[in-house]
Amino acid sequence: MSHPHPLSNCRTGHRDRPRGPVSTCHLLLPAVALAAILTAACDSAARSPGPATTVSGGVQVVTSDPFSSDAICRADPEPMLTIGDESGNDENLWFSTIRGLGLLSDGSVAAIDRSSEEIRVFGPDGRHLVSMGRAGEGPGEFRSAWLLWVLPGDTLWVGDYRPWRYNVFTRDGQFVRAVQMTPVYPNPSRAGGVLRNGISVNTSTTYLARSNFTVPDTLVVEAHDTNGQLVATVARVPNRVEGMTAKSELANLTLTPLFSASATADAIGSTVAIGHGRDPEVRLFDAELRLRRIVRWSEPSRHVTSADVNTWRDSYVASRGGRDSGQWGPLHEATVDIDRPVADVFPAFSSFMLGTDGRLWVAPYRRPGQEPRRWMAFEPDGTFSCHLERVPMGISEIGADYVLGVQSDELGVQTVAMYRLGRPEPGSP
Repeated sequence: MSHPHPLSNCRTGHRDRPRGPVSTCHLLLPAVALAAILTAACDSAARSPGPATTVSGGVQVVTSDPFSSDAICRADPEPMLTIGDESGNDENLWFSTIRGLGLLSDGSVAAIDRSSEEIRVFGPDGRHLVSMGRAGEGPGEFRSAWLLWVLPGDTLWVGDYRPWRYNVFTRDGQFVRAVQMTPVYPNPSRAGGVLRNGISVNTSTTYLARSNFTVPDTLVVEAHDTNGQLVATVARVPNRVEGMTAKSELANLTLTPLFSASATADAIGSTVAIGHGRDPEVRLFDAELRLRRIVRWSEPSRHVTSADVNTWRDSYVASRGGRDSGQWGPLHEATVDIDRPVADVFPAFSSFMLGTDGRLWVAPYRRPGQEPRRWMAFEPDGTFSCHLERVPMGISEIGADYVLGVQSDELGVQTVAMYRLGRPEPGSP
């Protein structure tokens, strides 16, 4: 289960070298030799209209051209379940900030409320059933609850920090145990998840002292057993570069290059996914943490032009009321500084997530001045499935026939919504 997209507490989502396309070799996988795989993959027909599949070293590389397909997946126009929009005296139906959602086997929904630090379970009819957890330092209590995952038997694994750990509950609200990370994670894992076998996949970032936009930091993806003990480093991904310009130094602001991409990971069921937005591909690992498949896609030119940069800067300035407004300051001036490096290409994606049915969902990067692009779905075998018609909410979880997420009204009041999702069908691109 992931947190809502595109809300600020996004799972995956949400770092890059400043110049030149970067090879997929920057995913460093200690257990697998990738040279032959990458050679075979790069020689495949990357822009053929149908999927192209190559196999090397036991790893399948599937390349598709989703932007030549008009297949779409549609959600119903109205949600089949809404939680939190009813007037009344039940305070369980009011949320401050929703920080995690998950669908249980009987259609019930578990949700994390930020202010109360509670996990609330609601039945398929939206009625509140039980709450668990609260703010505190004791067993089953939370310092700051963040994301949840539903495992077999409807066991709930709920993230908590600082330091990062999981509190485990039954669906009826009984606290089972706390799983502490060893070695300790002082900060929350910003990407990853918990597999159905209880292996948790967690991420941390190794930062360097000011590298002046030259040396990337590293996203470290690690696996921990059911007791929180480190068992494997799944990948170390050169991630993003940072630095300061003269103006940002005055504002004490560290910058990344404009339009730079980031690395991220997800884990659910029996699959771990790792990718870097610089490359239009996601690598899929099995429950034994073995690389099994690379899902790759072609797309139109991602080259960044001066017009793109100007459009972004103009939009940023306008969103702050202009340079003469009271909202404008040194930090904003540094953000649009012409000395800030600019990536040569747009990120291939802004985020991705694994569906509970094994599909991979990818959110293409939104370019300046353009409408948001539709999520793309890839089947478990790596072939392209459909484009997702826009759903009016931040998406937390997608299954075979549902989309679960968070809606916000004009006042920022949040509610849980679930829409019925159809299978792929022909439609307009």
